[in-house]
Amino acid sequence: MPGKQQATQHGTSLEDQVAALAEALGLKVERKVKVGYRLWGRRRVIDLVLRKPGTDKILGVECKYQQVAGTAEEKILALLEDMKHWPIPGILVIGGEGFSDKMRAYLLSTGKVVEIAHLEEWLRLFFVLD
Repeated sequence: MPGKQQATQHGTSLEDQVAALAEALGLKVERKVKVGYRLWGRRRVIDLVLRKPGTDKILGVECKYQQVAGTAEEKILALLEDMKHWPIPGILVIGGEGFSDKMRAYLLSTGKVVEIAHLEEWLRLFFVLD
């Protein structure tokens, strides 16, 4: 499928960006954490789990990058629903220019989606970091 390899590389890069930022803020990062099952029996895997050492603060993070218009928007709504069933709080970090303006506005209005450009301030507030 044309573009699939590029999309995967960008998605991994977004995960790497989030992990690097979290580590720079002093958070512990775990990748590809398996926890329970999704609808239809598929194993649930959270991209990143962030922990603040010495506290009980924990956050699951999914990362979705979309360079051009495509099907990621459709999958995100199901992901947001799945996040409601996680045993920990979670957010979705998005990057790329491929999200439509209306979908981006909707996603950001949920309070569960953060653009990579605003993630540091979000993490500082959630984990109570200086």
